[in-house]
This record gives sequence, structure tokens and C-alpha cells, in this order.
Amino acid sequence: MSAGGARTMRSTGPCTEELTGVRLGELVADVTGTDDGRPSVVLLHGLTFDRGMWAPMVEALAGRRAVAFDLPGHGDSARQASYAPADVADVLHEAVVAAGLDAPVLVGHSVGAVLATAYAARHPARAVLNVDQPLLPGPFGDLLRSVEPVLRGPDHLSVWTRLLDQMGVEELSPPLRALLRSTPRQDLLLGYWGEVLDLSPDELRAQRTDELVALRERGTGYHHVSRAPLPAAYVSWLRAALPSAGITVLPGSGHFPHLARPEALVEILSGWR
Repeated sequence: MSAGGARTMRSTGPCTEELTGVRLGELVADVTGTDDGRPSVVLLHGLTFDRGMWAPMVEALAGRRAVAFDLPGHGDSARQASYAPADVADVLHEAVVAAGLDAPVLVGHSVGAVLATAYAARHPARAVLNVDQPLLPGPFGDLLRSVEPVLRGPDHLSVWTRLLDQMGVEELSPPLRALLRSTPRQDLLLGYWGEVLDLSPDELRAQRTDELVALRERGTGYHHVSRAPLPAAYVSWLRAALPSAGITVLPGSGHFPHLARPEALVEILSGWR
């Protein structure tokens, strides 16, 4: 693994090391676990959060190699000129290569799942685990477009607060809530939601379909974990493009099943070797 910048290493158990705040390409990450022959796990947080939210998941992985990145513009990673999924996927790929990873499993939460899917459609990946993020924005996209003037104005935080109130944070214990450090800067909201604001629903659907077809052609695994059953029409679209896609419903933890139910996600990961 080649890296630059300040870093801290400590032992976390037999044959297990941890690199904290290591710079990989243009991103900053925490690297834990050891190479035990299984695909390494890349962890991608949701919009406005940072790599610290993956602590329960890293613990549940029990020493399996994992790299939790701060996405561009988040945490300790520098801002980028573009936050379009394809551009972020390319920045992420440079970081994955710098980490010495070969075809990792990508676990993406919320917008991180969109990025994981875009990455796997363009770069080598063993599988994608989507944590509570429909790839088609649907009603969420309608809402964003309806409040776009507010998002672009001085009251943009009101939009984020409204959405955060719907994420079920209250279903988490206080220690888990403390992991949800959030930086809802206007440039992040507009940048990462830019495609929803700029593209029509049909254009977005075509783009996401092309990505899923690319996964199918590459033989890349795909599993969607959600807090509630997905709409039947969405499931039909997903499996038409990617028939092998798995779906698991984990209620009781709001938008954050990776925080309250990390062992269930690790069980899904165990199927990809």
C-alpha cells in the first residue's frame, strides 16, 4: 500500500493493524484488518457524514481488511471541482489503487451506494452492498426539484434538516447517533444531488440501468439492504437489469441499518469470496 500524509498505526488484535487518517490518492481513509484472501471491503458513507460512521461495521468485520474513506469534500478529504458520480468514482478508484486493493467489495450507504454502483460499473469490483439507497430517486427527486430554489439560497440548511428528520435517527441508541457527524455544506448538497436536479427522471433511469447492466455483464454481485420493503415497480426494474440482485429488509434502525445491524450486513458480505 502506497500512501502519503500523516498517519497513525496501532495493533487491534492478533495479526491486525489499523492505519488512521492515511492519505490514499486524493482521499483520506482508515485502514483496518488484514489481507486474509477474501476481497477487501471499501466503505463509503452517505452525504454530509464521514468515515467515522463505520465503526460498528469495522468491529463486526472482525479483522477482515476494510478501508473506510472520507468522500471528496467530506471529513479530511479535499473538495473537488465535480461531485458527479462518475467523477467521484474515478477519484475513488485512484485511492483504491493507492491502497493496493484488487476488485474490492464496496459497501455504500445512501449516496455512497450510488457512488459504489457507479464505481463498480467502471472499475473492477467483486460486489456492491447498497445500504438503504434506491438508485432511482422517485419521490425524493420530486422533492429536491421542488425545493431547488431554497437549496441554492441562504436557507439551504432547512432542506437538510427536513430530510434528516425523516431518517429515523431516533431509532438509534445515543452512542450510535454520536457517530453521525454531519457537515451539510451547500456545495456538497448541490454537488452530490446535482444529477437529480439537472437530469430528467428518464435520463437518470437510463443511466442507472446502464450501470446495472454493466454489473451484470461483469458478473459483479449486488445486494440491496433497506429499512422497509422496496416498491414492487422498483424491484421489477432492478431485477430486469440485474436478475441476480439480492434484497434484504432490516427494519428498526431507520436509514442506518449498518449502525444498528452491522452483523447482518457482514453475513451478506460473507457470501462474496
